[in-house]
Amino acid sequence: MAKGNIINKLFAAGPLILLYYLSISEIDTNLEKIFEIFSFNLQIIIIYFWIIKRPYLMGPGHIFLAGLINDAIMSFPLGASSLSYLIVCFVGNYVRNKSVNTTIASDWFTFFIALIFSNLLFFSLINNFTEITISYSKIGYNTFFTLFLFPVFWLLFNLYQISFVRGQDA
Repeated sequence: MAKGNIINKLFAAGPLILLYYLSISEIDTNLEKIFEIFSFNLQIIIIYFWIIKRPYLMGPGHIFLAGLINDAIMSFPLGASSLSYLIVCFVGNYVRNKSVNTTIASDWFTFFIALIFSNLLFFSLINNFTEITISYSKIGYNTFFTLFLFPVFWLLFNLYQISFVRGQDA
């Protein structure tokens, strides 16, 4: 019985484990090397979806720490990704507290708002406080593909939630 409980908790922690894995790895950078313009930010999608659907799975402390890890791995100034992720977290918390039932359309629209503010903060910090140059087309492609892929991951995460996280509400 205890073994099954541990496995259930491990599956329930899957989104948090994935967030940390993506922060440690450079998967998004490797995709850019293969497909020249294809880059998206899966961490932001994960944070937004799970903050809206199951906020107890990942708190702001985990989100901030994942951002610090991502900054260290990607050689960004410490805190840039963390603040960007926290903006997404705060918008997600606001949406969750103000809405009774979310749909994919409402989540997608509010995700767009969170994504714009998050990217605006991140890239303004990068441009003002570092010598790293990031082109506007790169920002645009990343924002477009992240927004475009949100419904796909929303459906996948919903299936995951139904299969593995359903009965574990706080």
